Amino acid sequence: MAGTASVERVKDRATGLDKFVLREARGSSVEVYLYGGQVTFWKNNFGHQLLFVSNKATFKPPKAIRGGIQICFPQLGSHGVLEQHGFARNRFWSVDESPPPFPVATSNCHIDLILKTSQEDLKMWPHSYEFRLRVALSPRGDLILTSRIRNISSDGKPFQFTFAYHTYFSVSDISEVRVEGLETLDYLDNLQSKKRCTEQGDAVVFESEVDKVYLSAPQKIVIIDHEKKRTLVLRKEELPDVVVWNPWDKKAKAMPDFGDDEYKNMLCVGAAAIEKPITLRPGEEWLGKQEISAVPSSYSSGQLDPEVIRRMHTI
Repeated sequence: MAGTASVERVKDRATGLDKFVLREARGSSVEVYLYGGQVTFWKNNFGHQLLFVSNKATFKPPKAIRGGIQICFPQLGSHGVLEQHGFARNRFWSVDESPPPFPVATSNCHIDLILKTSQEDLKMWPHSYEFRLRVALSPRGDLILTSRIRNISSDGKPFQFTFAYHTYFSVSDISEVRVEGLETLDYLDNLQSKKRCTEQGDAVVFESEVDKVYLSAPQKIVIIDHEKKRTLVLRKEELPDVVVWNPWDKKAKAMPDFGDDEYKNMLCVGAAAIEKPITLRPGEEWLGKQEISAVPSSYSSGQLDPEVIRRMHTI
């Protein structure tokens, strides 16, 4: 029997950090920490955990939480002059008590967070901004993240930033996973000093370390998990690029907050804006959205089952 949707603020006993737990009426749930504005857990209506969080994740500021969905702003990785992935993922966000109206209606089951310029940030990145983040669950359990970034500078100067939803998915076996929708695209290979290459395969498969930014990707990307008979559909707006990352064995062993063999059960695929930084003049706002749904799938001869195709066209 279905319950009612709820949003609850709790203090995590294990970490001492405040988080919000969103529950939809049909059984899906999401956990969002104020630290980093970070989603860490997302369970669908069947109770399956869809995101990966390392067993060695520290949950201790100022270290970012290894897993879930990291908010990378105002830069991704080393695509800029700031610390790795920028600073938004290791700042404490606040609840946005009075967010401006959204251009389109979203689910009633959501939480609004806000990050504002701090003196610490200004020393590294001398621009005044407001970053509003809405994390929402749809009635059917889809996870929707909407970011709105506004230039509130009083000096009349624009600023530029790059951005990504660095999304860690839980997978059964990385060698059995394939990503469709990125074939034939150009990408920047971060393992080759951002060399521009072209994807040659009919899907992206994984046999070694991968750290790529696919450019001008379609709005919908599909991640097919053979063993779990699950298809994840990622839909994006105003985020032209897609980040794909798996550290593989050597790099996994070198990361203190990542288990030696955990690379086998995770894959990062996230919507991003990297190749062409976003420019905002004072008073301007940018909105970028990532929506993920998980549907059962049977995979055969490169064809998605009819249910997956239907859901891809309706989300």
